[in-house]
Amino acid sequence: MSQQHFDVLIVGAGISGIGMAAHITQNSPKRSYAILERREAIGGTWDLFRYPGIRSDSDMSTFGFEFRPWTGSKVLADGGSIRQYVEDTAKEYGVLPHIHFQRTTKSASWSSADQRWTLKVLNEKTQETETWTANFLIGCTGYYNYDEGYRPQFPSEGDFKGQIIHPQHWPENLDYSGKKVVIIGSGATAITLVPSMTDKAAHVTMLQRSPTYIATVPSIDFLFDKMKKVMPEKLAYKITRGRNIGLQRLIFKLSKERPEAVKRFLLSAIKMQVGKNVDMKHFTPHYNPWDQRLCVVPDGDLFKVLKSGKASVETDHIDRFTEKGILLKSGKELEADIIVTATGLNIQILGGVEADVDGKPLLPSEHMIYKGVLLSDVPNAAIVVGYTNASWTLKVDIVGKYLTRLFNFMDKHHYHVVNAVSDPSLMLQDTILGSLSAGYVMRAADRIPRQGKKAPWQSSGNYLVDRDDLKKCGFEDGVLQFNAKGTAKATGKKKASAA
Repeated sequence: MSQQHFDVLIVGAGISGIGMAAHITQNSPKRSYAILERREAIGGTWDLFRYPGIRSDSDMSTFGFEFRPWTGSKVLADGGSIRQYVEDTAKEYGVLPHIHFQRTTKSASWSSADQRWTLKVLNEKTQETETWTANFLIGCTGYYNYDEGYRPQFPSEGDFKGQIIHPQHWPENLDYSGKKVVIIGSGATAITLVPSMTDKAAHVTMLQRSPTYIATVPSIDFLFDKMKKVMPEKLAYKITRGRNIGLQRLIFKLSKERPEAVKRFLLSAIKMQVGKNVDMKHFTPHYNPWDQRLCVVPDGDLFKVLKSGKASVETDHIDRFTEKGILLKSGKELEADIIVTATGLNIQILGGVEADVDGKPLLPSEHMIYKGVLLSDVPNAAIVVGYTNASWTLKVDIVGKYLTRLFNFMDKHHYHVVNAVSDPSLMLQDTILGSLSAGYVMRAADRIPRQGKKAPWQSSGNYLVDRDDLKKCGFEDGVLQFNAKGTAKATGKKKASAA
């Protein structure tokens, strides 16, 4: 059994883990760190998901890192390009040598006596259990279960003679040429798959229980392209990024304040694109915009294939599977050679790691998150949970800056431990994702950290507010408690500068 110690251990080498490591490299270079990644490659979600057409559902000027401009012209980039961007970022900022692949973190234990984390890690290559220790632990695993997506069991599935596929486990080199495909679902994955599979499939049907709000965005940012020709690329990126952050906030704000107006705008835009032969009931949700995540399609590709007849939409409930396909509650049967269950994802906080603090199991739903960064009452521990109403990476950048500023503050004052001590009476039942009514959020309510009644325990979901707060806030605010190395008593009661 091997053992290694670092100042910081990062779990996950996806976009969050690589971003966090790059921030440490730039802003807190004296801290030693390592990344534990269970897969054999960088990229996380963007390495795992390989279904046709996989792409970002946020514009790349805000999905790219603030410190490393996204130079491509596509507004929504394909999965392979994002994976390459993450890998190139790791190379440019010297992160690659710090990544330890095929390392599955099984457990993480905090010892107040030793003032450190001890992780039990399975080396997937050698099957050896390794011990890794660290002063600080950062969870960068996102909030998806990478082993199993959400997959409800449908009646009589065994009767179906064709192939059933979940997008999270897409078969390599799947041949769907000339096949009838039914895609169950109406979220981002489904609306990406439908137009992407019509190139070879005989016909693609999207079968949904209820519709989703969908907006069309241009596939190419022509203004960004023009700006790059007349000004430095970094400046063009900064301007484009600022514009798109503003647009994201405006659309979200209007959706909450004037939902009927936003609803009319979205539905009228869809009606113009699908034409008179497509029933608008398939695109008229029963909820308001941004009660669930707003989906986007580049250049209206989904609407184009529906209008052309290459694809169709059915809004109904499944009665059962048949030999030939799916029988709906209405009595209609959808014939299929391949059924794709784009039925969603399962939420999993901390990547399924079994964690404890001084022997007491760490259950995320029993904790809040201080300023959206530090787990309450868990010493030296942070998790990165990106925005649901904006680009995930916006949160990665501001959390990275905040944590490295915190590290430098602790080093300056010779503090070894920081703990965000909570007031249990402030905890609400709402989760940090509570503003969304999506199925995957509702199913995991018992596994997600909670919201607090007031700051610093509230997750605002507002990038502009969070950015300013995390940039300017001080650390000795009466909530954070600091311990010097080898001491158990909280120190640092006096007011201090932001450092």
